[in-house]
Amino acid sequence: MVVGDISTGTDVLVIGAGPGGYVAAIRAGQLDMDVTLVDEDAWGGTCLNYGCIPSKALITATDVAERARNAEHMGVHADPAIDMAGMVNWKDDVVDQLTGGVEKLCKANGVQLMEGRAEFAGENSARIVHGGEGQGAETVEFEHAVIATGSRPIEIPGFEFDDEPVLDSRQALALDSVPNRLVVVGAGYIGMELATVLAKAGSDVTVVEMLDEVLPQYDEDLARPVKKRAEELGIDFHFGQTAREWYEHGDGIRVVTEPADAEAAKAEADGGAAQEFDADKVLVAVGRQPVTDTLNLEAAGLEPNEDGFLETDDRARTDLEHVFAIGDVAGEPMLAHKASKEGQVAAEVIAGEPAALDYQAVPAAVFTDPEIGTVGMTEEEASETGFDPVVGEFPFRASGRALTTDHDEGFVRIVADDESGFVLGGQVVGPEASELIAEIGLAIEMGATLEDVVATIHTHPTLSEAVMEAAENALGHAIHTLNR
Repeated sequence: MVVGDISTGTDVLVIGAGPGGYVAAIRAGQLDMDVTLVDEDAWGGTCLNYGCIPSKALITATDVAERARNAEHMGVHADPAIDMAGMVNWKDDVVDQLTGGVEKLCKANGVQLMEGRAEFAGENSARIVHGGEGQGAETVEFEHAVIATGSRPIEIPGFEFDDEPVLDSRQALALDSVPNRLVVVGAGYIGMELATVLAKAGSDVTVVEMLDEVLPQYDEDLARPVKKRAEELGIDFHFGQTAREWYEHGDGIRVVTEPADAEAAKAEADGGAAQEFDADKVLVAVGRQPVTDTLNLEAAGLEPNEDGFLETDDRARTDLEHVFAIGDVAGEPMLAHKASKEGQVAAEVIAGEPAALDYQAVPAAVFTDPEIGTVGMTEEEASETGFDPVVGEFPFRASGRALTTDHDEGFVRIVADDESGFVLGGQVVGPEASELIAEIGLAIEMGATLEDVVATIHTHPTLSEAVMEAAENALGHAIHTLNR
């Protein structure tokens, strides 16, 4: 039976059910608006189903195996075997629990859920195309729309994700066996997280990066411990290289790279040899691009910028005051928690609440080994902004709790204004950096000073003491490390 087009109406149409979209929908429902949430794939979006959550699950699982395998110095002797299929099944159970929770929360807050692909039909209408043969389509009239369609992995020429040996991050998180040899193209946070997971699972990993270092968006002193640990895990790095092609070779494939530098590439063309790496799979992790090309934006009178993003103001509004864009489609940083905050603000603005976005304290984290967490300004950024920064650091090798976790690499750094003492930013590399950075983010958001952080009694022994000690170091009276 073919279902013909029907028409419905709603106060707020939210397109995309990721961490931005479902938060916007739930908040709008809480504010007594009629809300329709549309997604063509899965509730929770890429983050919950194919990104943040599943990757952290596999990171945790392979960490357990790696720690057990290398704990002889702690008096623990074990030789764990990794069942990748079983590990992925556990990961899927975690994801299913959370996606089910999102669906229940939406329904409990009066959000109407609709499966299908949404495309604009006008400034105040969208056509929802339902998947499956004979499922038809319907039109939704709306007063306000929130675009939250997220992003997708970037393909590079010659490495199409439809090709069986070529993986994107979603496919890598669904492997039912560990490839003996893996080439990872890209040493950004996705490439490094997954390279670490699969190296700990037993894969022989080679990372190819066109720039000169891992995690190029982070300061070298933050990335250095990550690279060192990766090399200890057997990961082999090749910098200044771009992936050119792959071909079948023996019982696997061979990945061919070339110099990323134009002069070096010319020298190669004049007789230099390309580098070649044998592998069973190749993971392409060179970044993500916004999904705006499926929306028929022209029908609504919208146009993305040259990078595919929709530009917005501090209330998440696009050029059309009744159409909002949140999350990855609204530009960098492409972070789930930024999307959620934008979704909350968008819903409140639609409801007439005095809400606005403030990006001074958006944290970022990389779940490598060790982790990295950052928030606010670096020392250099503070100077460029006109502050006279003072910096304090505390090394984890001086933390009793870090030593008892057997992870003492890295440090906590806090940046403040010397005259006022206001906390401006922080950087952490080491155990639980993704958790510790929250305290510094809170200090920035509430306008706390170094004295406020120091005056807060921290539980002993904990990793969080390192934040207090870094603040004391900035003030010149640290107890457990030498003052700068």
